[in-house]
Amino acid sequence: MGMKQRFVDFSRGDDLRRFWRLYFWRERTRSGPLRSLLTFLCARSANAHGGYVGAGARFEEIPSLPHGLHGVFISRAASVGRGCRIYQNVTLGEVDGKAPQIGEGVLIGAGAVLVGGITIGNYAKIGAGVTVFEDVPAGATVVSVAPRVIVGPRKITEYKQA
Repeated sequence: MGMKQRFVDFSRGDDLRRFWRLYFWRERTRSGPLRSLLTFLCARSANAHGGYVGAGARFEEIPSLPHGLHGVFISRAASVGRGCRIYQNVTLGEVDGKAPQIGEGVLIGAGAVLVGGITIGNYAKIGAGVTVFEDVPAGATVVSVAPRVIVGPRKITEYKQA
């Protein structure tokens, strides 16, 4: 791969190797000033890729991010297991200092929001656009509630009679 292609991939967010190197180096560093510098560089790199990964978030291995870090927000208190696949615009947010604990092999669809001190079991699937705030058992699939259509200010009973 040529230098031009590497630059293009990095600028589009397709090449996250440098970001993950910085992230894991920061996690191993105990020196205050060096850790602060690495935190700054890591935040700048994540911002360049359009996402955020909080200092302290734990990863058993680098997750699969098919769309890069575009719109991905991972809280500093979150934990992500091995073999996870996270699509764009996913939020792993914290409530009262507690964030989701994601098991192994979990698939999280685009636009999903997982908040609070919940546990997502191994090999669970979280559908696109779903908001999860309760524990999900291993192997389960979570999809959104059926959409509701709200039409104008009339009451629902008026529509049933028509």
